[in-house]
Amino acid sequence: MKKAATDTGRIARSAGTVSVAVMCSRVLGLVREQVFAVMFGAGFAYDAFVVAFRIPNLLRDLFGEGALSSAFVAVFSDYDANKGEKETWRLANNVLGFFAVLLSLVTLAGIFFAEPLVRLLVDAEFVQVPGKVELTRLLTVVMFPFLVFISLSAVVMGMLNTRGKFFIPAMASSFFNLGSIIGGLGLAFLLPKFGYPAIVGMAFGTLIGGMLQLAGQLPTLFKAGFVFAPRLDLADPGLRRIIMLMIPAVIGLSATQINIFINTRFASSCAEGSVSWLNYAFRLVQLPIGVFGVAISIASLPVISRYAAAKDLGKMRETFTSAITMAFCLTIPASFGLWLLSEPVIRIIFQYGAFTALDTARTAEALRFYAVGLFAYASVKIMVPVFFALNDTRYPVVASFLAVAANLLFVTTFIEAFQHRAIALSTSCAMIGNFLFLCIVLYKKLGGYSLSYLFEGIGKVFCASLVMSGWLWLLLFGGGDFFSGSIFLQLAGLLLYISTAVAVYGAVLYLLKVKELTLLIDKVRQKLGR
Repeated sequence: MKKAATDTGRIARSAGTVSVAVMCSRVLGLVREQVFAVMFGAGFAYDAFVVAFRIPNLLRDLFGEGALSSAFVAVFSDYDANKGEKETWRLANNVLGFFAVLLSLVTLAGIFFAEPLVRLLVDAEFVQVPGKVELTRLLTVVMFPFLVFISLSAVVMGMLNTRGKFFIPAMASSFFNLGSIIGGLGLAFLLPKFGYPAIVGMAFGTLIGGMLQLAGQLPTLFKAGFVFAPRLDLADPGLRRIIMLMIPAVIGLSATQINIFINTRFASSCAEGSVSWLNYAFRLVQLPIGVFGVAISIASLPVISRYAAAKDLGKMRETFTSAITMAFCLTIPASFGLWLLSEPVIRIIFQYGAFTALDTARTAEALRFYAVGLFAYASVKIMVPVFFALNDTRYPVVASFLAVAANLLFVTTFIEAFQHRAIALSTSCAMIGNFLFLCIVLYKKLGGYSLSYLFEGIGKVFCASLVMSGWLWLLLFGGGDFFSGSIFLQLAGLLLYISTAVAVYGAVLYLLKVKELTLLIDKVRQKLGR
């Protein structure tokens, strides 16, 4: 257990480092969304941008930060542990060369077939709006090369994570957001002088951001010992192993993309602005997913992959259980908080310029229902890489397609009555089903893990979250004046509510002696005592 505690501490420290970087990225991402909200609101131009960006972004999820990243880390970790530095870097060069060529070809095909892809993704109501498909096609053509840069960036991130470098790779998304904001805003003001809509400038900003996300990691990669030596060897066993790991993973992740396709098509059939409302809401819920789920996943994957390479299932079980408990500690209270504070949060962040009070109310509705599945989103981010480490990607595939079926059934049943809210809730329910299925399968794959430890942790987290929610409810019930005054008063009130709620939650959890939290607090105390 001493070793497990050491691993928990290592994951906690790494996750903390990643969380800081991811927090910077997510905050900048919210600034980027604020720019869109002020300039374009929720409607014609931003609906078109969301659909256009979704096409290369769906492929990014497949090739980049999904299947490719997880498969690469699993194989790269094995090479790093067992085959020496020279073979490891040879594999890295081959993977970069192969996927640069493959994704460039996919990008060219995407640009050529941009309009049919757009028409496939949207409903008749979207098509009938004059000029909307044409604008979406143009934006798709501009943003499609983003796929190449962002996917190669994910490979570089995998290399650095395996080498114990977490901060700069996690900061890479901040480079993307900065490029998107600065480059996009500059071009949004410049391009209308040449007859192009301002939203086209934001599309070029996205492309600039993708370039910076890749370029920003390269200095750290070179310092880690990488030397760029272009190679393309299709017979390389390491490359073939990555591809074989990716194939079932791509199939499984394609189910997630089918879900997004279904939801986008249904959203485009709702009132104009629904695509935008859902996107703004999901951007907000991605903040805790990234800060908690992705951070813990990135930090725990190299540890779990190392135990998998050594075939030490006992240590894998302990590390996995601790990582999931850590995720619950952070995401469950975040769900309660987002449900209670959704409207003031959205009003403070987005309600300026073209973004109206109606947009705030509709986005808040979507955010509440996305928050229901927050713990499942974050947990699945941690669980799926464990299957990669075990060289078994069949079950995530099955889970994903079961989630597609559940999502389609729910949306079809409730879309008329609940409109865009049905899409947010069905997404959460499908992800919860995915999580439960993977929990059961992983229990069998790992030869069991400590359910008593897990349920005890969940019980304590729920107890602390309920106490925190009661405190928030009391503040909201008696503090309405905060949210009816100036923006500075509203912001001060929100920060007060959040900080006191976090303090109440942390105090209750510490009193209940949740190991993951007490370990973090003890580490902080040790550092402050030096």
